[in-house]
Amino acid sequence: MDAAVATAFALGVCEPNASGIGGGGFMLLRDGRTGRSTFIDFREKAPAAADPSMFERMRADSNYDVRKRNVYGGMAAAVPGEVAGLAYALQRYGTMPLERLIRPAVRLAREGFVLSPNLAADIADHAEQLKRYGDGWRVYLKDGRPSPAGSILRNPALADTLETIAEGGPDVFYRGEIAARILAAASRDGGRMTRSDLESFSVREKEPVRGSYRGYEILSSPTPSSGGTHIVQILNVLENFDVGALEVNSPAYIHLFSEVFKMCYADRAAYMGDPAFTDVPLEGLLSKAYAKELAGRVDEKRSQAPRCGVPQQFESISTTHFSVADSEGNLVACTRTINHFFGSCVMPEGTGFLLNNEMEDFSIDPDSPNAVAGGKVPLSCMSPTFILKDGQPIAVLGSPGAMRIISSVVQVISKLIDHGMDLESAVASPRFGDDVTDTIIFESRIPEETIETLQDMGHRTKRFEEWDRVMGAVNAVSILPDGTLFGAADPRRDGFAIGE
Repeated sequence: MDAAVATAFALGVCEPNASGIGGGGFMLLRDGRTGRSTFIDFREKAPAAADPSMFERMRADSNYDVRKRNVYGGMAAAVPGEVAGLAYALQRYGTMPLERLIRPAVRLAREGFVLSPNLAADIADHAEQLKRYGDGWRVYLKDGRPSPAGSILRNPALADTLETIAEGGPDVFYRGEIAARILAAASRDGGRMTRSDLESFSVREKEPVRGSYRGYEILSSPTPSSGGTHIVQILNVLENFDVGALEVNSPAYIHLFSEVFKMCYADRAAYMGDPAFTDVPLEGLLSKAYAKELAGRVDEKRSQAPRCGVPQQFESISTTHFSVADSEGNLVACTRTINHFFGSCVMPEGTGFLLNNEMEDFSIDPDSPNAVAGGKVPLSCMSPTFILKDGQPIAVLGSPGAMRIISSVVQVISKLIDHGMDLESAVASPRFGDDVTDTIIFESRIPEETIETLQDMGHRTKRFEEWDRVMGAVNAVSILPDGTLFGAADPRRDGFAIGE
């Protein structure tokens, strides 16, 4: 946990396009001594005054520029949870003081780090918004222009903010001077966040979602993330097929996964939301019997349009990820986000960090189970996940990638279990995805003849780069039978594996 908290704060400095203290996330952890696993939810919440009327004009006018409401500016920001979540995790499950673990992040912010090509490109893409919505231009632009790759990026304002948190704990973020600056920035452009929203933010500790796949135990994220539920659901459906007999990324393999992805993503759209506001049929969605019914709908020769099932009949009642493991069996899988790259592009004055734009993760349809409501947590796909066998850890993994998180994590799990791949090969293998859009998106390393066969089966397809970050970035650790820890960092985004 000490390593995880230090890593999270440091990533917020060096990967500010994807995470930071203005956002939130999920953490799955396992205590190696007891074997107990638990889940910490510090996902952002909608302000208490939020309601569907915030986006009335967007619903009425399909040409309305959504960037003015739920993507950029103060109205896009939900109440951030990261500082509270990391402090909670450390207090309950860590050993070192917060001040010590924030210190490396302070040094990186003050002394600077080398700007990667990925981060430089994102800065260039969002330069106009960073200029428009606050102090971001002071940090990420030089002489009014985006900082180039290879340059040293320093953020002394963020270093000062982190030092303040290190000295005063989360209270200074939610009740002190930092809170005042957050509220001043979030109130622009119609934002509805209040001091009460910040002061009342609470971290939620929950039981993980649990499932099984061919004798392996799968632990992942519970609601309000849809990720763990649908990872288990997809694996439950795949268990009805001899996946191991299929050649990886052959037409038959991609077709099967595509059909299963579509059904489960359709269920996600129809049923998933914050369970405090919505009756989510979780037991049915996780049911092996329901999965068997869905498997019976798969036509192994032709593509079918996505449609949701009726899980109630089985009911008895754009992010970053890192994985940590040690020799004692302790595991942490942590997925964090500010939502879109650079979030709302709102930087509270003098703070050096960006506010999230998680209000965009709500549906603008007032009848959706994921519709906006005050105090509600937006639906997520974030899926920090463990694989265990006979109670012993096999792997810890997760990914960024919005809607692609679920399908990316499933593909790696299947390749590890069904095809016996080593972790690095499973992570690097060409990826594809499908969902309710009913289009297979694929990395161009998949042969053209495979795609042509899929098109003949009725699939629509869309080509992406050979190594495309739209397919996520599964960063993982496997625990080998002799106890060796093997890390794999996804080459699709910035990241690396390190051990000591």
